[in-house]
Amino acid sequence: MAIENDMELAELSEPTDTSGPRTARELEAVYDIPVTVSAVLGKSTMQVSQLLKLGRGAVVELDRKLGEAIDIYVNNRLVARGEVVMVDDNRLGVTMTEIVKADRAP
Repeated sequence: MAIENDMELAELSEPTDTSGPRTARELEAVYDIPVTVSAVLGKSTMQVSQLLKLGRGAVVELDRKLGEAIDIYVNNRLVARGEVVMVDDNRLGVTMTEIVKADRAP
């Protein structure tokens, strides 16, 4: 995920304290940090004995319904929800439909 419009960020004013908004120049140091993005279709819980009985063609039922939004994680932190889309003939992607606001303690 890259910031697409550096001009808008460059126009931000200098912060007066450390809790204010950052300028593009101040954020440049973090632009190249790699993150892991995961899209989770759903989850299932089962006993090890059930897991060992699974074979080719087995179906594992997930906790989501067809058409329900999937969870998008960045570095194992839920950041958004979205829908699965086809990118080309044999690749999948995710369209973000909702950004999840994090509750942070003061």
